[in-house]
Amino acid sequence: MGYERVDLVEGRGQFARRGGILDIFPMTAHRPARLEFFDDEVDSIRRFNITTQRSEEKAGELVIYPARELIVRDDTREKARLAADKEYLAQRRKLGKKGEQGALRQLQEKFGELLEDFDGYFSGIEQFLPYFYNETITLLDYLPDRSPIFIDEPSRVKEVVEEVLRERAETYADLLAKGKLLPSQFLTYAGWEHLQAGFASHITIYSSLLPRQPGFVKPEQMINFPGKSVPSFMGNLGLLAGEMRQWHASGYAVVVLVSSQLRAQQLLLALRDYNIDAFYANSLEGHVRAGNVVISNGSLLAGFELPGCRLVVLTESEVYGQRKKPRREWRRSDRLAPFVDIKAGDYVVHVNHGIGRYLGVTPLTIQGIQKEYLLVKFAGEDKLYVPVDQVGLIQKYLGSEGEAPRLSRLGGGEWNRAKGKVKEAVREMASDLLALYAARETVKGHAFGKDTVWQREFEDAFPFEETPDQLRAVDEIKFDMERTRPMDRLLCGDVGYGKTEVALRAVFKAVMEGKQVAVLAPTTILAQQHYNTFRERLAGYPVVVDVLSRFRTTREQRQVLQELERGTVDIVIGTHRLLQEDVRFKDLGLLVVDEEQRFGVAHKERLKIISKNVDVVTLSATPIPRTLHMSLVGMRDTSILETPPENRYPVQTYVLEEDPVLIREAICREMGRGGQVFFVYNRIFDMERVSLWLQGLVPEARIAIAHGQIKEDELERVMLDFMNHEYDVLVCTTIIENGLDIPN
Repeated sequence: MGYERVDLVEGRGQFARRGGILDIFPMTAHRPARLEFFDDEVDSIRRFNITTQRSEEKAGELVIYPARELIVRDDTREKARLAADKEYLAQRRKLGKKGEQGALRQLQEKFGELLEDFDGYFSGIEQFLPYFYNETITLLDYLPDRSPIFIDEPSRVKEVVEEVLRERAETYADLLAKGKLLPSQFLTYAGWEHLQAGFASHITIYSSLLPRQPGFVKPEQMINFPGKSVPSFMGNLGLLAGEMRQWHASGYAVVVLVSSQLRAQQLLLALRDYNIDAFYANSLEGHVRAGNVVISNGSLLAGFELPGCRLVVLTESEVYGQRKKPRREWRRSDRLAPFVDIKAGDYVVHVNHGIGRYLGVTPLTIQGIQKEYLLVKFAGEDKLYVPVDQVGLIQKYLGSEGEAPRLSRLGGGEWNRAKGKVKEAVREMASDLLALYAARETVKGHAFGKDTVWQREFEDAFPFEETPDQLRAVDEIKFDMERTRPMDRLLCGDVGYGKTEVALRAVFKAVMEGKQVAVLAPTTILAQQHYNTFRERLAGYPVVVDVLSRFRTTREQRQVLQELERGTVDIVIGTHRLLQEDVRFKDLGLLVVDEEQRFGVAHKERLKIISKNVDVVTLSATPIPRTLHMSLVGMRDTSILETPPENRYPVQTYVLEEDPVLIREAICREMGRGGQVFFVYNRIFDMERVSLWLQGLVPEARIAIAHGQIKEDELERVMLDFMNHEYDVLVCTTIIENGLDIPN
């Protein structure tokens, strides 16, 4: 059925067998299942936690669907092997006659061994679909007859399908000539004619912005359905109420879709203050009538107006300026766990025995009872079997990348001596740090008040769903801000886990109380990026945001400094420039430090002076050992973001042989969707050559170069231009690892 056999089930499409126990993660299941067998009968079925690998509640049944599109049976396997072998031999003869020795060698390397071992599933088996089945089957063939099919912009759909197939044909032709493909593999994908024939057996509804017929079909009926978009009111409910009165006078029905019942009640109360007679309904059925303003739960990408139907539909995007995603239930297993990333071969640390190498899970029978154990190898031939219920004693070893640690020896005192040295070093550092932070405890700071109505509106306008860790971190920071003791909190989280949004809410709280905020970033580009983010999120509020960096002229910097001193700038975002003596605030209340580990000792000494009696939030994905240690021993409060955002996709990595055709196809595909490309190349001396080669490969691409030997001003300018999408491809070294957010 296409499932992969592994030692430890970690994802869908995998199974593991240990004695009479079978672990499997069906493709359609939310959690994996553990089947215990008695002889050849299933004794029990339990769900189990993929993080801890512990069995949980029992299940009455388990439905297992295939893990692949291609189901291989004995008869079809033999048929496919014979057909592929025939084409392979014919292609060998063809390439041999042409004298293409390189392509012939490539063909033999790729297909010779593969066709000899054609017994089971193998990586890329879907590419051999035409050898297993006589005709190409699409989703349309599985639909019941007369099923309705909606096709948006049919002419454009046809163009895109034909363009994709044309590009694929060019790529396949090149791969065929190089001995990397067999002829029938061209037939893996259905053509436009096949799709069009599939549409014919169903009820097909075409929609188009312009009233024109698609050239490939004659519709039986054409309906003109005029509609238009509605403006965004950006949270201005007075303006919205005025528009609603005009719609009511014109006999329109108005529907407002919101993300939650709480948001619906808030909007109802707000509209009643403007004498708008609105009401809430769980279902819209029977309520969409002329003159009604009905609020209900729902989600659309955007609102619209249908003049012919006298109907207006609004979403939170139009009412508040941004759309709130509905909440989902978060599970504990969504968090990062110390053991979740450990795989066989990884180095691990046992709390009592030291550093070893994890070799996998193995079953052992002791006194007639079979249990699972984690096998850890130490120095020499020492091995330790750790029961799975003691997995908390083991953590993944985190050290310098590429450097293998020295394994500890079981039974010796080496590990205890190492721990002793660390404890002694901690004691020596503790007295200095305690004195520093004890002094800070005695200083009185500003105690902020409770959240305002604007604070709640600002947080509700966040277009994404907050993770539980984000919400907890926001509550912890607000609690600190509402005390008289100055806050000193480290906000630690991986890249993309939402640290900036948490900081933004603290910044907004400070500004709402008339305090100024300074945001310190290590690079000019990152400061500019924060500036853009802050301006976008605060656009609907009377908050003045400015930036102080080398991108500003001397005159502009002087003006920002004057406005800071007068108090007319609420939020200033800048680099090390903010730490200079001529920067003076009228009433600084909050300091946000991003990537603290990038600042030197002198900068941090200046920070201590600035932040003596103001609240401080430090953001970091990789805090320096001293900062992290201060948090761990309780001298610095810590909030940790360890829950990834919803739908955060893991990075997909492919190791492939260099192929110009593949590189061009990847870059063109990315540019076609409006995206951008990093082309990482660490040899600076011939980076210009690589850039020219890429330009010849993809002439339509706008290409720039970035590396550490370029002048700092020029480098920042190139990176800023790339962020602004003035380039499609950036040929660069690993200098790009600086925390920039480039969604494209």
